[in-house]
Amino acid sequence: MTITSAPATTAALSVEDLHVTYNVRGIERAVLRGVTFHVAPGEAYGLVGESGCGKSTTAYAALRYLPRNGTISSGRVLVAGDDVTAMKSSQLRSFRANRASMVYQDPGQAMNPSLRIGRQVAECFTLLGQPDKQAHESALEALKKVRIAAPESVLERYPFQLSGGMQQRVVIAMALAKDPKLLVLDEPTTGLDATVEAEVLDLVRMLRQESDAAVLLIAHNLGIIRSMCDRVGVMYAGKIVEEGPSHQVFDSPQHPYTVGLLRSLPRHGVRKTERALATIPGILPLIGTDLPTCVFVDRCPIATELCRTVEPPEVPVGNVPGRFTRCHHSDRIGDIPQEPVNVDIAMLAPVDDNPEVLELSHVSKTFRQRGKAIPALVDVELNLAEGETLGIVGESGSGKSTLAKTMLGIESLDSGGLVSLDGHGLQASTVRRSAEDKRSMQMVFQNPDSALNRAWSVRRILLRSVHKLTGIKGAEANKRVEDLAEHLRLTPRHLDLKPRQLSGGLKQRVAIARAFAGDPRIVVCDEPTSALDVSVQAAILNLLADLQSAQRTSYVFITHDMGVVRYLADRIAVMYLGRIQEIGLTDDIFKGPHHPYTEALLSAVPSVDGEITTRIRLDGEIPSPANPPSGCVFHPRCPRAIAGVCEVTEPPLVEVSFGHAMRCHIPLEELRVLQQGE
Repeated sequence: MTITSAPATTAALSVEDLHVTYNVRGIERAVLRGVTFHVAPGEAYGLVGESGCGKSTTAYAALRYLPRNGTISSGRVLVAGDDVTAMKSSQLRSFRANRASMVYQDPGQAMNPSLRIGRQVAECFTLLGQPDKQAHESALEALKKVRIAAPESVLERYPFQLSGGMQQRVVIAMALAKDPKLLVLDEPTTGLDATVEAEVLDLVRMLRQESDAAVLLIAHNLGIIRSMCDRVGVMYAGKIVEEGPSHQVFDSPQHPYTVGLLRSLPRHGVRKTERALATIPGILPLIGTDLPTCVFVDRCPIATELCRTVEPPEVPVGNVPGRFTRCHHSDRIGDIPQEPVNVDIAMLAPVDDNPEVLELSHVSKTFRQRGKAIPALVDVELNLAEGETLGIVGESGSGKSTLAKTMLGIESLDSGGLVSLDGHGLQASTVRRSAEDKRSMQMVFQNPDSALNRAWSVRRILLRSVHKLTGIKGAEANKRVEDLAEHLRLTPRHLDLKPRQLSGGLKQRVAIARAFAGDPRIVVCDEPTSALDVSVQAAILNLLADLQSAQRTSYVFITHDMGVVRYLADRIAVMYLGRIQEIGLTDDIFKGPHHPYTEALLSAVPSVDGEITTRIRLDGEIPSPANPPSGCVFHPRCPRAIAGVCEVTEPPLVEVSFGHAMRCHIPLEELRVLQQGE
């Protein structure tokens, strides 16, 4: 049921004409420019928009958690009618301790790494006045409430001994200790697997129903907002430019910015060979920029002189309470053109007789920890053709990143395995590989901040890669860097900046430029778009597709995002506990029948289009590779396991149709019937 906008007098959270500034080098710079919205008890309200638009600042302002240089210059925040902006320090502490909670994006940074989980969770109850013994019992019950398996054991662990999903559950348990009436979630599932993300979201839904708490949810994954929130506000440059029931905003957007965000997504199963993704031209204005009229005017495809001279009012949409857009030309939304993107999609279609550039034969990797063998990869067989993109998916701990590092020689493979490039075997360790072999295989990491030297300019970073990979120096090297930058759509000005002066999307472009400095045959991409806004993500995916069409580069693309891998990959390999469970053409993987593990992964993906799928819930977490289950390693979590078979014998990876292989005891046609519900 959709809840309409609540009046301020009854709202669990009411933000009224909120203006926030940050003091930067002695100058007050505007961040929020009159934000107004209301959240009713038991309602979930979502905020979406690009990084830098003011979403997190709105959340922090709602709880008076702004940094020292942040100031609420005007407006107010009411929680259940009480003015948070007028509270004194003692009142504010009581408010935060008893009535509102916040869950942050990175649960690892929200916990003390030197304290056991039990002590940290129990402290939440101690602060509420419970004695130590009762607080410990309450901590145990809190972990049970958030569906943590073996909670007694978890209480004795440290944060670093838990997976990301487990850490986030613990943080949610701590946030809910006080039974808050307002729960603020700031990107609570970024970086989590699709299955873990779905479990965390299910948990929030359940707790919201039980406690009738109001939820303010911030996410750049629009599918999460669609599935979780009753209403949504679309933010741009510190203003809410469109608001309404989630399904209406996503199905019938009435602001050019919302249209741009939704067009940036690879929706309805679109593939790179069908069309390039739309992008929003330009960038967000810098904080403090004077924006007296329409905040989106400089990037809007239908802007007129009216937009540059008169601030657009709230324009009601239909007769739905709380449904509005801030646009002078809402009657022209349907006329917004689809901007052409410079990607030669004809060159992206895979060719059956393309030469093979990479082959992995019987590749295994075993780590040693305290004298115990931990198999991270088990007998992996893969190949990669020229100009092909192979997607690698699976939960954290399935071996995806270890596989990538083994390909590159960062981790040495076990004896008996072989990695071949263009028909010749590669040395197991990168330090023993030739300069030509190193140049031929490069990597783009998830976090460009940790991969780029913050003290160097972009030009110096790229020059070093050109020197190391090609041996070119002097003026010729400079010319190559400038050509590379132009091809990656980096301006000459960008070359003279340092990474800290660039946006996340620009930093990732620099990381990609560095990988392409030596014209590699293969680029391994490890979650290169997971932390990016949808508009920046679209630009990066188009860029990768453009480079592939021009240079016939092959990609190994590791990701948690099933929509992204469906768009970009020609084939997909599904990994679980170091083994390939299924591999095939992208269309075969998505159309099915699937391996039961693939089925669970696909069912966990929230859809921005409102498509309803039956969630396949997996019990427990991925087992430790140090002690893998007998038989099929997936059988303890598999909802379709065959008793007396799956726990006894490990199924081989066999071809079930041309180019489509699966590791499962259930016959293909039986899987088809089970998964289609016939």
